[in-house]
Amino acid sequence: MKKISGKLTVFFENPFWVGIFENFENDNLSVCKVTFGSEPKEYEIYDFILKKFYNLRFSNEMKSNFSKKIKNPKRRQREIKKELQSKKFLKKSEEILKLQYEENKKERKVKTKQEKEAEKQRKFLLKQNKKKQKHKGK
Repeated sequence: MKKISGKLTVFFENPFWVGIFENFENDNLSVCKVTFGSEPKEYEIYDFILKKFYNLRFSNEMKSNFSKKIKNPKRRQREIKKELQSKKFLKKSEEILKLQYEENKKERKVKTKQEKEAEKQRKFLLKQNKKKQKHKGK
């Protein structure tokens, strides 16, 4: 049976408000970070989720160890309160975001290198054509 759940955590990361979407799917965790700017209201977050959630780029899935057992709502509230006070929440998400950032960085380097090579080749061909035109006497 396929089990999917999600979690959004909004917090202040100087100087902007940031939201981290965590997507749990069959013991796998994927993460996406969104910068909101000023403090978002509840209706703005809801609107963002409705309109832009499917356009978000989530990281590659990684194994996670979240519990499948349904917990008592009061216990869950206490755990959330404890997480918010400890400032140690989102450790796994931050690791995944760093890995995603490194992967994107490598991809950008390869892409820019290819673009530079293509530009260099184009300039070389232009010089060659210019030499040929001069040699023809035109």
